[in-house]
Amino acid sequence: MKKQTISLNPYQVLVMVLLALLQFTVVLDFMVLSPLGDILMKGLDITPSQFGTVVSAYAFSAGIAGIIAAGFADKFDRKKMLVFFYIGFIAGTFACSMANSYHALLIARIITGLFGGVIGAISMAIITDIFEPAQRGRVMGTVQMGFAASQVLGIPAGLYFATLWDWHAAFLMIVALAAIILIVILLKMRPVTAHLKLQSDKSVLMHFWHTLANRTYRIGFTATALLSVGGFMLMPFGSAYLVNNLHISQERLPMIFLCTGIASIVIMPMVGRLADRIDKFKLFAGGSVLAIIMIIIYTNLPPIPLWEIIVINMILFMGIMSRIIPAMALTTSIPEMRDRGAFMSINSSLQQMAGGIAAIAAGFIVSQPSKAAPLQHYPVLGIVVSVAILVCIVFVYRISVVVRKRSVPATAATPEHTAMSIE
Repeated sequence: MKKQTISLNPYQVLVMVLLALLQFTVVLDFMVLSPLGDILMKGLDITPSQFGTVVSAYAFSAGIAGIIAAGFADKFDRKKMLVFFYIGFIAGTFACSMANSYHALLIARIITGLFGGVIGAISMAIITDIFEPAQRGRVMGTVQMGFAASQVLGIPAGLYFATLWDWHAAFLMIVALAAIILIVILLKMRPVTAHLKLQSDKSVLMHFWHTLANRTYRIGFTATALLSVGGFMLMPFGSAYLVNNLHISQERLPMIFLCTGIASIVIMPMVGRLADRIDKFKLFAGGSVLAIIMIIIYTNLPPIPLWEIIVINMILFMGIMSRIIPAMALTTSIPEMRDRGAFMSINSSLQQMAGGIAAIAAGFIVSQPSKAAPLQHYPVLGIVVSVAILVCIVFVYRISVVVRKRSVPATAATPEHTAMSIE
């Protein structure tokens, strides 16, 4: 059944655009490692296992930072929290641009993760505070466009600079853009402090514990952790798989990411609007089935023409986006306002840690006898990811049940209460 949509006011549009641009830089910082994977492994003389460790280092440090930040997340103005961690993210990314060895890059990724991994959680808390439930599908779809834009603009540009100069230039590009976005946030974004009036836990540790101990919240944590497994297992080795298994040259890689990103930019706003109009779980389940089918196909491909690879990638990302947007819209409806910062921080932390474990596991599953040899056991990753998607469906269904139950009393409440209620 269709739901009535609520229009966005000019300030909400501004916040949505700023968070989308911020998300673009944070996602690009992670995403750019995938197309640079083959260059990094050859240039720094590192193995697939070491590269998996580089990817997981960001995830684990982000997870640790999320746990530490959880107790403080609802104690301060969310804008100040966002600015603090974004500055640290910029510093970490600059350190990546200066790295000249495996260990230097590893340390830089840890620094970047300590700050960058918390930004998504703060952004989600801001979205939940500023936007009503009936607006969040559109907002999530727009903010998640940072994922697609990183492929359309960021990854091709990063690969171009990496080819023109070297891979360090890709990270310098991110630093320059992030600095501009930071200035605009400082000048244009208002404080986000409504949650400060609702705090009951005086102790930071007690606030963290009460959030973690909530059984309903734990369902959301588990679902989000499972949601991240696929990306962390498949994407880090995406470029190496395309180059060594499907025989795509480095020069043609940007075309694949460009076309896939353009398709995602078209798809995500559509999915976001659809998530505000139909049952979010049904949309998620449909996207999950499509994703499983395409993952099995993709991970078992023989060398095929470039256009066929592009089409398969487009359909695969359609399934992935149809999972992420409704799942996040549902998950952000779980916590009460006073717990949102802590919930989002723990949620992001467990998501990153699960992703880190997945990246390490992928590094041990995938092997490469020599630098130019095809990756071995890549189809096994497809099976593992597909199983994780099936398990995730169960937990997202449980979330949808909780959200539906909470929406029942809200329909009989006053307009003021209804506006703040959970879908």
